[in-house]
Amino acid sequence: MTARIGVVTFPGSLDDRDTQRAIRVAGAEPVALWHKDKDLRQVDAVVLCGGFSYGDYLRAGAIARFSPVMDTLIDQAKAGLPVLGICNGFQILTEAHLLPGGMLGNDHLHFICRDQKLRVENADTAWTSDYTAGQEIRIPLKNMDGRYVADRRTLDELEAEGRVAFRYVVDGDAADGCGNPNGSLNDIAGITNAAGNVVGLMPHPEHAVEPLIGTGRTDGLPFFTSILKKLVNA
Repeated sequence: MTARIGVVTFPGSLDDRDTQRAIRVAGAEPVALWHKDKDLRQVDAVVLCGGFSYGDYLRAGAIARFSPVMDTLIDQAKAGLPVLGICNGFQILTEAHLLPGGMLGNDHLHFICRDQKLRVENADTAWTSDYTAGQEIRIPLKNMDGRYVADRRTLDELEAEGRVAFRYVVDGDAADGCGNPNGSLNDIAGITNAAGNVVGLMPHPEHAVEPLIGTGRTDGLPFFTSILKKLVNA
């Protein structure tokens, strides 16, 4: 049986079709989910894609968090459903308190769009098992509100529990995609919940699954093959 991975579209979502394509490239079946529907259509996992849900008019992800689909998603994520939040999806996960901390505007107050170098810190989550810890990858980044923040206690817990999933590579030439692009604390690019089924990150792996698009590399594909292998072997 083919694994079915839902992709939620909110008003203002930009990358739902790209995410569906990435899922298809990995070998799973993408299932379109609408923000007003509470029925997740019996999917095996869910991706909250990038974009500007509700125009970010209140705060990035703050309105989307109250969409009807989120009522069901929050309950099922707490019960173990794998959920990936990409960019705006990461912002929504923090607003829904499925992941700790929050997202603020980039410290330089500008939208940024570039290929970004990341280091994989945790390869034991549902979405990262096809990576190896310490591996450096390059995937596109595009955001205005990408600065991850949290209080010191939360940061210490994330670090102590190995829940920083990805970190910006800061050692190297900025022209090579190195450096902290938005002022995120501890150079955090992505985190996971304690159970490892919910992961959020600001860069866009769905734009790096085929050689002809994005970075010209396939460094983002393991996100989608990781979850596929987990679901098939469950």
